[in-house]
Amino acid sequence: VQLQASGGGSVQDGGSLRLSCAASGRAFSGLVMAWFRQVPGKEREFVAALKTSGGSIYYADFIKGRFAISKDTAKNTVHLQMNSLKSEDTAAYYCAGTGRGLISTTARLPHMYDYWGQGTLVTVSS
Repeated sequence: VQLQASGGGSVQDGGSLRLSCAASGRAFSGLVMAWFRQVPGKEREFVAALKTSGGSIYYADFIKGRFAISKDTAKNTVHLQMNSLKSEDTAAYYCAGTGRGLISTTARLPHMYDYWGQGTLVTVSS
């Protein structure tokens, strides 16, 4: 499976960005797709995950309603709409995918994912 992430950029505090992750190479159905983020010197951090079949969605606690993950099945794409961005959201954002049957707890673990896209940088300035 190949994952192609896009949509990063620079915004001011309170702004919005929409990240996209296009999957190819296998059936979109049955995947768990997720977004993680990472800043230099820190571990990769879970942001959100979505089951392409069934539609279960999981968010990191820090999201607090600001971000929303969604899917476009026709385009084999997962989106992350990020609103009310803060400077602490500045990071490289990575999309990930797996065919494993993850649940709320395991979907938050980077090592449970088999496929990774390249990072897309999000910079939020105050």
